[in-house]
Amino acid sequence: MNSGITLVWSSTIVRKSLYPSIDEDKLHNEKVFYFVEENTQAGSWMWKKMLKLRFIAKRFYKREVGNGRNTSFWYDNWSSKGTLIEILGEGGVIDLGISKDATVEEAVIRVRRRRRRYRTVLLNAIDTELLTLEEKLSESGVDGSLWRGKSGFKRRFSTKETWLLVRETHAQNYWAKGVWFSKATPKFAFMIWLAMLDRLSTMDRVARWSQGVDVTCVLCRRDAESRDHLFFYCSYTSQIWEHLMSGVLRNSYTTVWSEIIALLMRSDWDKKRLFYIRYAFQAARV
Repeated sequence: MNSGITLVWSSTIVRKSLYPSIDEDKLHNEKVFYFVEENTQAGSWMWKKMLKLRFIAKRFYKREVGNGRNTSFWYDNWSSKGTLIEILGEGGVIDLGISKDATVEEAVIRVRRRRRRYRTVLLNAIDTELLTLEEKLSESGVDGSLWRGKSGFKRRFSTKETWLLVRETHAQNYWAKGVWFSKATPKFAFMIWLAMLDRLSTMDRVARWSQGVDVTCVLCRRDAESRDHLFFYCSYTSQIWEHLMSGVLRNSYTTVWSEIIALLMRSDWDKKRLFYIRYAFQAARV
């Protein structure tokens, strides 16, 4: 197959559960998988998601040729040149005279029986690669999968390494430990994380894409609702914050957002006190 999604249809059970509305032989034909349009109406929602990811996934997958019987000459990434159908296109099928359904083993047999001289360097190089491969084909060996990792392609697939290669990395925010700490309630932490990024759906933000809405705080009915107002300046929420934290923070008590974040990150307080402050900050806001 052309991508790391081969993992999915290695299991018959998974195949039948994902694609009940499509003929299974057609669905798992590698050429159909490669060329089927993304906006197809056939198949389940997961099948459609896989179609969108196939061009990313195939960068992480190659075929290791053993006897060449289970590796597609055109559609699998086995050659040092890459996936040949992408490099040569339909014209390459005619130029090389190798069927689109051919395996690597069948392609080697064709070259061995009928060697040609081509006009282009690339076609001659592919023929030469097949002849070199003939010496390595093993009757007892089987074709296998190679997965891209940190140090190149290898036989063992690692979800962790694949994720690290796919994801975009950014510097950790200085306030991260004050939000994602041990024993935090996930719902609370998630909401505070949004607040840290100023992504809460407060009315001042809603007004940016929906003109004419009332931006007045629904709790105090006095000022415009923003993150800072909702957290500390609203007469209702400020009373809750003062009741919870004035006795704990004492001289450090504040309602300034930047100063509160600094308190959450203090390292000179004992763990119990710091946990209480962090947890109370999150619980009072959610």
